[in-house]
Amino acid sequence: MNASTTNSQFYEFCFPKLDTLVQVEAADEAVVIRASRDTFSEERKARFIRELAAEGFISDDYRWSPLGSSGGLGGVRWLVDFRWLKLDPLVIARTRRFMIRLLSGAILAWLMMIGLVFLCGPKSPATSPATVVSAGVPPGGSIR
Repeated sequence: MNASTTNSQFYEFCFPKLDTLVQVEAADEAVVIRASRDTFSEERKARFIRELAAEGFISDDYRWSPLGSSGGLGGVRWLVDFRWLKLDPLVIARTRRFMIRLLSGAILAWLMMIGLVFLCGPKSPATSPATVVSAGVPPGGSIR
């Protein structure tokens, strides 16, 4: 059985001013660059590839290669693909627990406030004799 093993290395870069994340897959025979958004111009793509080669992330052969017809340097594929962005399952679980606690607390606080409104809320105006006496008018008397 012939099993081909490729020695791939993955690097991730963040460009906050462009709001773009980039993943570079440097394999033995080719380089694949995946960007989360299409924010790089052709000139910026070429500079980025040269920077990668200068810093040693990819082979130095790509440093001064002319631009190919596909928008990348020879042997370099540039893709706009956000499917490689995946959240860590631990982050998802922690966020889910936090949201359940937050919503449960909010519902409990809301129920307590509604209960206080019914128990201690304003009473309807009473027309009992005690109310009339407290206003300074004797029972059975009239106001002049």
